Amino acid sequence: MRRFLLFSIFVLITGGLFAVDLTGVTDSTFKYSAGAGTAQDHSFGFEQYANLRLRIDARDMATFFTSFNLIASTGSFLPDPLTTHGSFNPYIYGENFAAALELERLYIRIMGEHIDTELGLLRMGFGYGKVWGSMDFLNPRNPLFPNARPRGVLGINSTYYPNNSLRLMGFVAAPKNPRLSSGDGYLPGLLMEQRWDKLRLQALYAFETPVRDAEIPGGGLRSAGIHQFGLSINYDLELNFILDAHYSLNPKDLNWINGLSLGFGFDYSFFDGDLLVLTEYLYNGSASVSAIGGFGSGYWSNNHYLFCSATYRLDDFTSISLANILCFDSFSFQPSATLSYIAFQGFTLNLTLSLPLDSTNFGGNRAGELGPEDLGSKFSLTAGARLRF
Repeated sequence: MRRFLLFSIFVLITGGLFAVDLTGVTDSTFKYSAGAGTAQDHSFGFEQYANLRLRIDARDMATFFTSFNLIASTGSFLPDPLTTHGSFNPYIYGENFAAALELERLYIRIMGEHIDTELGLLRMGFGYGKVWGSMDFLNPRNPLFPNARPRGVLGINSTYYPNNSLRLMGFVAAPKNPRLSSGDGYLPGLLMEQRWDKLRLQALYAFETPVRDAEIPGGGLRSAGIHQFGLSINYDLELNFILDAHYSLNPKDLNWINGLSLGFGFDYSFFDGDLLVLTEYLYNGSASVSAIGGFGSGYWSNNHYLFCSATYRLDDFTSISLANILCFDSFSFQPSATLSYIAFQGFTLNLTLSLPLDSTNFGGNRAGELGPEDLGSKFSLTAGARLRF
């Protein structure tokens, strides 16, 4: 309560001196899951989530940004304390719910005559990928949770615009482990973006400074400095083609393809935009930024994945979406269906059904990565309400 009071006083004081803009989104979500494997037979959860964003313009040259998440949860939305041992758990547990307050963004932007600079806890996004985001290696994505907001990184970037179609950026990101004080793990890099009429291209190079074995439990390959290369292409014809690739070059890993994360696909609209189809394939190298245990914060343990979705607008207020994530290596997939309805401007109701499947559903005995045993449910039903303000 004390934090909210101080924040309110800060907004009132600065509001008289500068232009203050407060926006946000709030979600009310209820989820039911039928258990599988070692999970309980049934699980329920309710969560109230809000993301509040504050922008303050300091005259014409600088802008202050901050945002934070307020969360009240119960049931299956809460992490298992046994699985969060030794890791960060932001929740404070009470009788009826557990609550969390998370800082999401905290940075300033300075607009110069030729160079724009941002520094603080901010979002540095790279590439044009819409599903896997291989080149967006500082903010890994998981299409199993499409509404999750990308995390911020503590760093600085400066952007120079030689002309209207070319962008050059230099950036530095702090180490993933905030306890490192030795200078290990810092990540400086360069980004170039060129835009043409139908074609956009981004190229990136970064170097993650060596992390000594003493800083890593058990030591390992991560003790070498890692070269990071990225390439993303968006070719916008009637068919919008996307290629998004990232490669981690580790001198200690002689199997070069392990460091490759490559996504490519397309999206296309039919019937004057009423039907939108999106397809993206992912190759996930075992030491890439999209892999579990790789040189990023990835989610995937196999090599080949395919995402397909189709969204059809029934009218101006109602739409239905069908999506499927397929893992070829373990023959597992997760189809889902979502019904959305705009009750009024800024307020949306949605209902989502997800159904994890693998060979065990068809008489086999091999559990798959996207199957009911690994994901912990035979199916789940999620109902939500979102308000933007």
